[in-house]
Amino acid sequence: MAIFGFLVILPSVLAAAYLWLIADDQYASKVAFSVRKEEFESSMDLLGGITKLAGSSGSDTDILYEYILSQDIVGQIDAELDLGAIWSKSWPGDPIFAFNPSGTIEDLTDHWTRKVSVAYDTGTGLIEIRALAFAPEDAQKIAEAIYKRSSALINDLSDAARSDAIRYAQEELDRSVERLKAARQELTAFRIQTQIVDPQADLQGQMGVLNTLQAQLAESLVEQDLLRESAPSGDPRLNQIGRRITAIEERIKDERRKFGRTGSISTDPNGAGADYATLVAEFERLAVDMQFAEESYRAALASYDSARAEAQRQSRYLAAHIRPSQAEKSLYPERLTLWALTTFFLAMVWAIGALVYYSVRDRR
Repeated sequence: MAIFGFLVILPSVLAAAYLWLIADDQYASKVAFSVRKEEFESSMDLLGGITKLAGSSGSDTDILYEYILSQDIVGQIDAELDLGAIWSKSWPGDPIFAFNPSGTIEDLTDHWTRKVSVAYDTGTGLIEIRALAFAPEDAQKIAEAIYKRSSALINDLSDAARSDAIRYAQEELDRSVERLKAARQELTAFRIQTQIVDPQADLQGQMGVLNTLQAQLAESLVEQDLLRESAPSGDPRLNQIGRRITAIEERIKDERRKFGRTGSISTDPNGAGADYATLVAEFERLAVDMQFAEESYRAALASYDSARAEAQRQSRYLAAHIRPSQAEKSLYPERLTLWALTTFFLAMVWAIGALVYYSVRDRR
């Protein structure tokens, strides 16, 4: 019985004495919020001003939860409110619940987890925070500072996402513009070198010339046949039409050579030439590059406009459904609960020790 009194009753009495006589009152301030995303449902809704409030983004809420427990926010709020001074008001009279003012930022971060509790519901994305301090106004200031820093973080994340989307779209648009400029310059250089705007149109013109020559040749041949039937063999008209037929045939051969490997068309002042097949093939390649560059430019421009519109239409923000309030009554530390738990665990330790002791004794 003496052992029970020494191991259970005495520590329980000391714990009760500390909790009710030494430990200072602590006040709580609660704040609860969630990350919301506002976006326009469609273009018709945009014109009508009808918006849709989407649920919280899981990744943003996870980031926010980790941020609230990080040393970063502790350092920022400490620089703003001096957390060390707020939580060391009862030092050294209350060494268990008060903060040692000589502690480091790591010590302050550890104490932060004791004074600031974060409840995060992964299903709904709601975050509830309870901040404790030895003065009610200090607890409210800490809760307000947490909400303000959390809202700033969400705004920074939203701004970063918008900036990244616009920057990527701008880079793609710049590349497509340069590609379009290069394609147009190559096509312009080809036209300047060959002095032909469109080989297809020029080819059709050459085909028209060839068709005209062939028609003239057919007329001349018919005229020659008619003269042979009615005129004597030495008639000068036969010699004249024969020379005309020969000239037309030679011209037709020259025109046809332009379409093959043996013929060439002058493409520069130095006399270099290229046949129509080569010119058309090169022009078609440049035209395809030009068309691809134009389509890429139009797609990049549409993507850029869409990214800018999306950045303007969407925004993430922190919506608080419980604002920080100032407590009127001290609810912490929960003396009765802490004393009951302390007594219970002391009794459990004594009971387990007694069972082990009697078990070992009986085996002997």
